[in-house]
Amino acid sequence: MPETTRFAPSPTGWLHLGHAFAALFADREADGGRFLIRLEDIDATRARPEYEEAIFEDLAWLGLSWEKPVRRQSDHFDDYRSALGQLEAKGLLYPCFCTRREIQDEIARAGNAPQGPDGPLYPGTCLHLDAAERQQRLANGAAYALRLDVMKALQFLEAPLTFTELSRGEITADPAIFGDVVLARKETPASYHLAVVVDDALQGITLVTRGEDLLPATHLHRLLQHLLGLPVPRWHHHRLITDESGKRLAKRDDARSLRSLREAGWTPERVRALID
Repeated sequence: MPETTRFAPSPTGWLHLGHAFAALFADREADGGRFLIRLEDIDATRARPEYEEAIFEDLAWLGLSWEKPVRRQSDHFDDYRSALGQLEAKGLLYPCFCTRREIQDEIARAGNAPQGPDGPLYPGTCLHLDAAERQQRLANGAAYALRLDVMKALQFLEAPLTFTELSRGEITADPAIFGDVVLARKETPASYHLAVVVDDALQGITLVTRGEDLLPATHLHRLLQHLLGLPVPRWHHHRLITDESGKRLAKRDDARSLRSLREAGWTPERVRALID
């Protein structure tokens, strides 16, 4: 069945073999439908034009083609602000003024902190600040993150949420898996979790393909889709490409970058054969 899929790299480094596998996987899963490219460039401190251009060069070298124009997240901050407004209208967001160090110290003091996919869950320090103190800190220009009050969000569920994962079947979501997750920051109107949900809906993505390391995120994304009234795609999480030691490839591993391999004389066919 034709699908609308996407490959969504961040222009913060050179693409590597893992990216090649993900892009080719998404293109194949489109099954004659639409294959889109999206640039996840919200992090303006790390995104670079040269990396963006290299993404297009590498993908074209692999033999891929995609619809244009390409969606750049940095061009669509108003979309994320609109989504935040909907959540705020439901009373589901609160500002968190904690630094990473303060969060770590609070977790250490508590002991046996609940664990999520990324480690200990946020202990809720700022959830219970009174309105006057919140407003005073905001008025003073304090840095903050906007967190989702996940327990309050769960009250908007009338029944358990489910999602379809093509290699695993129907899965019942555990929406609280990340706790009170950050959805935006003072200087940035969206985190990955919020932006990807909004983008997939606006682009009409019917099948989300991505690495199996992001399967836990789907539980949270399913909740955000419900809260925002967004369409629900299906998902297909694929294996990760690793090095000889079994470690997942990263952008800092330049020896495995497509750019380096191409300069070393590799062909697209050789790359495809290696990761197939």
